[in-house]
Amino acid sequence: MNKFPKAWWTVILALCMASCKKYLDVTPDNVATINSSFANANETQAYLFGCYNAVQGLADVKRNAGFTTSGEVIWPTDLSDLTTLGGDASGPSGFDVMRGLQNSPNPLLNYWDGYNQGLNLWQAIRRCNTFLENVNTPRDVPDFQKKRWVAEAKFLKAYYHYWLIRMYGPIPIADVALPVNTPSDEARLKQQSVDSCFNYVVRLIDEATADLPPLIQNMGAEAGRITSTIALAVKAEVLTTQASPLFNGNPDYASFKGKDGKPLFAANADAGKWQRAMLACKAAIDAATATGAALYELRSTSGIVHMTDSTRQLLAIQGAITDSWNTEQIWTLNPQFGWQYMAAPRVSPASAANVFAVYSNFSVPLAESELFYTNHGVPINEDKTWDYAGRYNLKQGDDTHTFYIKKGYTTVAGNFYREPRYYADVAFDGGVWFGSGETDDNKAFSVNMVNGFAAYQPLRYNVTGYFAKKLVPWQTAFGSPTVQYNYSWPFIRLTGLWLLYAECLNEVNGPAQEVYSYIDKVRERAGLPGVVAAWSQYSRNPAKFSGKDGLRQIIHQERRIELAFEGQAGWDLRRWKELQAVLTAPFQGWNYRQSTPQGYYQLNNVYVPLFSIRDYLFPIQDYDMLTNPNLVQTPYW
Repeated sequence: MNKFPKAWWTVILALCMASCKKYLDVTPDNVATINSSFANANETQAYLFGCYNAVQGLADVKRNAGFTTSGEVIWPTDLSDLTTLGGDASGPSGFDVMRGLQNSPNPLLNYWDGYNQGLNLWQAIRRCNTFLENVNTPRDVPDFQKKRWVAEAKFLKAYYHYWLIRMYGPIPIADVALPVNTPSDEARLKQQSVDSCFNYVVRLIDEATADLPPLIQNMGAEAGRITSTIALAVKAEVLTTQASPLFNGNPDYASFKGKDGKPLFAANADAGKWQRAMLACKAAIDAATATGAALYELRSTSGIVHMTDSTRQLLAIQGAITDSWNTEQIWTLNPQFGWQYMAAPRVSPASAANVFAVYSNFSVPLAESELFYTNHGVPINEDKTWDYAGRYNLKQGDDTHTFYIKKGYTTVAGNFYREPRYYADVAFDGGVWFGSGETDDNKAFSVNMVNGFAAYQPLRYNVTGYFAKKLVPWQTAFGSPTVQYNYSWPFIRLTGLWLLYAECLNEVNGPAQEVYSYIDKVRERAGLPGVVAAWSQYSRNPAKFSGKDGLRQIIHQERRIELAFEGQAGWDLRRWKELQAVLTAPFQGWNYRQSTPQGYYQLNNVYVPLFSIRDYLFPIQDYDMLTNPNLVQTPYW
């Protein structure tokens, strides 16, 4: 099996971390003694900032199963250019999970021991434990400072455990750093029940929250550090995950037991878990609101020559992600998104002249593009005014879509009369591309997949014809020279928290006005009517919102649209037990090697994903199973 050289990822992480604030770019000296690491306040703080190292590494979406195994983006399978990603023509190994290439001898996205595009989170947890056990050593640390440091370390330890739970289910709890002379029998920890693991994480977060500041006052010096608002938002996510079908009475795992014969999963679902999650979501929303969290509004138009209200709306939708540290971003990580050249098409003469600057390999499947609503705010297969059966017919851009689709350009009917998030998030053949050096939307570039700049280039190409436009800020221009507008990666946004609360409300109480109101708050920015109005007036299933099951489907689709390409969908689809359903049909796109519209617009099967029930959780490496005989392998592995 092909995989990236470990050294290559070390270089990438180093480059990513170089853009972080200096105070978080600290790795404790492995040869330093504990005494020297905690000799004084400065050394102790440096050790704490080293505890952040792993969470900063999680900002790389290609190492995040929420991104690479979501079905939102796929990777060309026939690349032969060994320079594409440092020596591996198959692309990032995380995408290979969807191809059925996961294995236990050398697992992909291995966060248990760190190989194969993962991180060793047990080492990160041990670092936190070492800090907590030695933070009282220096005598020059004020009590108020020490309390905050302890709270940060506890939160980070909780979050690393949570990441492991999402990947492996029941895990051992590493509450202390065991001495090096600990007897083997004591060092070989057993997995705890999944509910015990979740409860442990929540307890640590609760302990941490009280001693964390609600927001960062000095962004220049402390951006990226944990706040109580972040902690409450993560607690809401943790409890919602615990309440979700994958972990809450999942019959697929009912017989899974530890080496001691005790069940590791509860046999029956507990509705009370949704109630607990609902209260946590509301507490997080209240805390975020109290600190000024609000929907993003376009902050700067510097450099823009002309734009219409339509363009402004698209830039505001995109800017919620790419305009760092804005009021909508509850938790943002310091490392900056480094893969714009993978998400962008070649739209300008400069980018076409320098093909090595734009790879375009992040390919959005046709099914993901069709997830977005019509302009009436309902699914394209439900809108009774929209020609679903004729969506692949050819059509020319017209006056009503001037700032979305190039006028007179031949594309497919499915690109017309779609919601603004579609045009903000997804680029397609004939779609207008504002930016890339042209900031007058009367002269904006367009994507030309048939015979223009974006057309097929061997080795550096998009395999479906759809691009994750959302990930490329309008300020970025590829060419000679390349001007890249970098942005820090957001982990949690306010809109995601609103939808999480709506989900919990529906699971606890069923359809109600409060549920609709939180969904509608998200839809309003996208210029869409509220849920009740949209379904009542335009859907072939007008009563869908009035039942718990129907409203659940609406909420799930709303989350997948609103948080598309943000590394969230893969985790959501897992906890909902819906990922296997998403990854059953072939990944499709257009015939990207053709140079006429008639030839290009032929459906092309890229590959058929191979995802089974065992892939909901990740395998523990066989070697780790041998070194700790108290472990049991993940279900179905």
